[in-house]
Amino acid sequence: MRRSVLPAMSACCVAAWCMVAGALLAVPASSAYANDYPTDARADYVFACMAGNGQTHDNLERCSCSIDSIADTIPYEKYVQAETILRMRQVPGDKTGEFRDPPWIKQVIDDLRRAQTEAELKCF
Repeated sequence: MRRSVLPAMSACCVAAWCMVAGALLAVPASSAYANDYPTDARADYVFACMAGNGQTHDNLERCSCSIDSIADTIPYEKYVQAETILRMRQVPGDKTGEFRDPPWIKQVIDDLRRAQTEAELKCF
């Protein structure tokens, strides 16, 4: 008997992975930014979004729509920059002040927030 090299997964997990993969592969190519987000970044966003909104198929579609909308609005490099700044702002101490004070930091965060707001209005 031949054994599978894949780890044992429940049918529910396999179905969830297939839905996420299908949603991520259905990315529209309507803008210059549409395909510059790596699949793992899109998946991370969708998983985090679903963790906060509920593990339903409806939320899978909404969260996938949300990251697609963000990808249509800002380039991936700017998204990574904003996410890094937001993570660094959570670190306590004086050494992370450079992630709080400069004016360009505010602009990067504002751009991400604007994209997230547009995505929420469009998808939720």
